[in-house]
Amino acid sequence: MTSTAEPVCALHRGRTPLLVSLPQCGTEIPPELQARLVPRAQAVEDTDWHVAELYAFARELGASMLMPRFSRYVIDLNRPPDDARMYTGVNGTGLCPERFFSGDLLYRAGQAPDAAELAQRLRMYWHPYHDALCDELTRLKNAHGYALLLDAHSIKSELPWLFAGQLPDLNLGTVDGTSCAPALRTALQHVFEAQRNFTHVADGRFKGGYIVRKYGRPQERVHAVQLEMCWSCYMPEAPPFRLDPARSMRLAPLLQSLVQGLLDWRLPDE
Repeated sequence: MTSTAEPVCALHRGRTPLLVSLPQCGTEIPPELQARLVPRAQAVEDTDWHVAELYAFARELGASMLMPRFSRYVIDLNRPPDDARMYTGVNGTGLCPERFFSGDLLYRAGQAPDAAELAQRLRMYWHPYHDALCDELTRLKNAHGYALLLDAHSIKSELPWLFAGQLPDLNLGTVDGTSCAPALRTALQHVFEAQRNFTHVADGRFKGGYIVRKYGRPQERVHAVQLEMCWSCYMPEAPPFRLDPARSMRLAPLLQSLVQGLLDWRLPDE
């Protein structure tokens, strides 16, 4: 795969303990890979659409933000490097996805990556993102005494190949309460319970992907949560995947309350 002189991710360093990670918002696909994918893949339909815009306000509040350039079709930054399954008994697309979220094949016949290519993609795309994420969490912890990580995602509300039925609008993941302090989980649940516009659940179908599981270490003063929200909260769930201003304005106060809740939270001994 062709190397690139440009960084594969962009980090904005903030002034608070919070890092917002957006690992699946990238849309670029290297040209040589595009030629191996089915034509439908050019629309990168499984992107976490518009999350960078929706969380842009967090920078103004002092949060750090980390974003990749490349699509999850190149490599999924929220999967473990050994491609181990995180959820048993359900379908998944893996580290270097070979299927769309619909279950349809992503590659043309005979064009899926082999082990050597997977290792190359890890080196070129996955490790730089995780190195940046780890380094920033370390910087924040050193500066503030603790670090907070919000891993922000979005998804179509109905994807029968991945899950049954329709997802709640807002899906908080804390790996069953192990990736952050219980008081932080409770505080964020209260944010959701204080509004009536969106349905919500904590540690339901999406308990947290690799990033929350890897970096959420409350005993080491690093507290991580994931929010998986449905596209329907802020846009039509069909091409051309454009942001709906009315819906996004309705969602904005909730996201602002969530981020502010993270920023307002303090460790019990402080």
